[in-house]
Amino acid sequence: MKRFVLVCVAALMFGLVGVANAAEDAQQVVQSTTTAVVDRVKAEKDALRADPAKMYGLVSEMIFPHFDFTIMSQWVLGEHWKTSDAAQQTEFVEQFRRLLVRTYATALLEYSDQQIEYPANAASHNPKTSVVKQDIRQPGGSILPVVYRLHNKSGDWKVFDVSVDGVSLVKTYKSSFSQIITEGGIAKLIENLKSKNQDLGL
Repeated sequence: MKRFVLVCVAALMFGLVGVANAAEDAQQVVQSTTTAVVDRVKAEKDALRADPAKMYGLVSEMIFPHFDFTIMSQWVLGEHWKTSDAAQQTEFVEQFRRLLVRTYATALLEYSDQQIEYPANAASHNPKTSVVKQDIRQPGGSILPVVYRLHNKSGDWKVFDVSVDGVSLVKTYKSSFSQIITEGGIAKLIENLKSKNQDLGL
């Protein structure tokens, strides 16, 4: 999970764009919004570090409206999504979102002016989906490759998975949650997430 703390410094994006060129437009949104969020974090870092609630609010306000948490939750739970009732599905989506708010907030506060580059992206054959690649240059010159997968169903680009150095966020959480579900069911997983989130004021 440590890799996904590193990636969150780059996941500062997504807004409303057209669908004329899926790959190009999605990348433009990533770049422009990344700049806006990084600038705000740098300008307010002391205040955000002193009050975690403000950091959580920034993540919720500027980043997460553009994530498709329902699709992500379905993929993370896999077959367990289908066997869960509607109330459990709704609660899991909410608790999963809160978990990621904490992860992203922690990473943003650790941001230290890493250089973010955008290698060329292959054109998508489906105008409703896009892949955006980022290379985060770490201290010492090493590169951390990041890949965002997005879809556009109704005019909004929404991310449904993030891969860091070849490791998928969705697949990582799926593996982590699967053991808890096996031991105590979906109710146990939701309760664990809710307890952790409440302890952190989320």
